[in-house]
Amino acid sequence: MDQSEDQILAEELAALGAVGGGSGRLVRVVAKLMRKNVHEVNLLVPLPFDDAVKRVSGVLRRAGRALDTVPVGSGEDKTIRVVAGGGVGGLNPVVVTARVLKADGANSKVWLRAAAKEGLIRQRAGEKTAVRLASQLSTRPERTGQAGERQADSGPDYV
Repeated sequence: MDQSEDQILAEELAALGAVGGGSGRLVRVVAKLMRKNVHEVNLLVPLPFDDAVKRVSGVLRRAGRALDTVPVGSGEDKTIRVVAGGGVGGLNPVVVTARVLKADGANSKVWLRAAAKEGLIRQRAGEKTAVRLASQLSTRPERTGQAGERQADSGPDYV
């Protein structure tokens, strides 16, 4: 069953509240009333679709705990969702959703969305997490050239 960002964030905050000795039920109710910080980034990744899906999945899974991977449509796009830590000490849960779309044979588009609940102190955890992950997706691993020199692949362009 696909949960909304608000439901996932409320459950994650309630779990944190219960671990801290508070009432998970009360935290869940309050979390639903809190404002949400959301940031979206569109990227053009110079990778074929299957390679782009693997790259996005790897970056997101290193950032947090996978929730679901759902194929959408005719296999020309894939949605990946994780819960990552953001804010001070990584204690603010952030729901990150990435949708990878086929652009053409050599390129793929990535729509990245990060959402987090905001308390009285605005940490902009959704925005900072989206920018951080977009940066990681933009930086391609170095590879060895013909003469043994290191070459950095150019990263994706922002759309």
